[in-house]
Amino acid sequence: MKKIITLTMNPVVDKDTSVAGIVPNKKLRCATPSYFAGGGGINVSRALKKLGGDSLCMYLAGGPTGAHLQHLVAEEGIEQEVIPIEGWTRENLSVTDTNTQLQYRFGVPGPKVKNEELLAILTFLEENLQSDDFMVVSGKLPQDVPVDFYVEISKIVDKKNAKFILDTSGVALLPSMKANIYLMKPNLGELSTIMGVPSISVLQLDTLAKKFLEIYKCKVLVISLGAKGALWAHGNKLEHIPAPTVHQESTIGAGDSMVAGIVHSLSNEKSLGEAIKYGVACGTAATLHTGTQLCNKEDADKLYEWVLGNNTRKEREKTPKLI
Repeated sequence: MKKIITLTMNPVVDKDTSVAGIVPNKKLRCATPSYFAGGGGINVSRALKKLGGDSLCMYLAGGPTGAHLQHLVAEEGIEQEVIPIEGWTRENLSVTDTNTQLQYRFGVPGPKVKNEELLAILTFLEENLQSDDFMVVSGKLPQDVPVDFYVEISKIVDKKNAKFILDTSGVALLPSMKANIYLMKPNLGELSTIMGVPSISVLQLDTLAKKFLEIYKCKVLVISLGAKGALWAHGNKLEHIPAPTVHQESTIGAGDSMVAGIVHSLSNEKSLGEAIKYGVACGTAATLHTGTQLCNKEDADKLYEWVLGNNTRKEREKTPKLI
C-alpha cells in the first residue's frame, strides 16, 4: 500500500473566537473559543481524513500547547508521529468582529528547534519511508532550522524512490528549489519570488510555468490561482482548471485542501489531470466554511462534478461543428 506521510515543521494550535466590535484600550468580551490543529501538513492530513483517506501526520511538538495539539489531532482520528521538542508549540489567534464580519488573524513565531530534534525527523523517514510513498512537506520552517532542510528530506525521499510533494513559503522557499520535487504547489506570489519577477500577469503565466520546469527539478507544477482555480504544467502539457464560483466564507486552509485532494487522488491511481481537478474542487470546498474547517467530501465531490462538466464544455467548444 502506498502511504501518505505529511510533515509539519512549524505546527500551531489555532484559537478562533468572535467579539461584537474591536476597539482599542477596552476589555473585549469574546465568545468561547474553538481550537483546531493547524499548520500546513497537519491541515493536509485533516483534509485527507475528511475525504476518506488516511495519512501519517508527522510534526514537531513541545510544551503544554504541544500536548493540546496532540489531543486535537487524535480527536480527528488521524494517525500521528510526534517528534518531541523542548520548545513550546505556538498558538495563533483569529478574532471575527461580528459587527463588521471582518476577521483579524494574529500569528506568532514558532519555537526554536535543536539539531538533535531535526535528526529525529530524518532518522524516522530513513526507517519508515518506502518506494512509491507520498511525502508531503507543507508549511514554513520554525526558528533556527537550516533554510535548506527540506532539501535534506528530499534526498531521503529520492533514495527511497518515493514522491516528494512540496508547498512552502518564507525563508525555505528559494533554498528548497534545489530539491528533486515530484509536485510543487506555489501561489502566484511564491512563483514570482522563485522566478525573480515582481509580479505575474495572465499573459506571462504559461511562459513562466514552462520556464520553471526547465530550470528546476520538478515534474509537476500546480499554480494556485485562488478563486480562478489552478494552472498545472507537466512536460509539454499546460492546462488551466477553472474553479466554481461560490460564496466564500474563509480562504484559510484552501491551499492545504487542494494539496490533499491532489495526493488523495494520486494515491488512488487517478491521472494527473483528474487529481488536479479534484484538488481545485477541494480547495474551493474549503472556502465554503468559516475558520479552519477545511473541505468536506460531500462538497468536494459536488464541486468536482462541476469542474469535470466545465472541462467537458470547453472541449466541446474546441471541437469544430460538422455542417
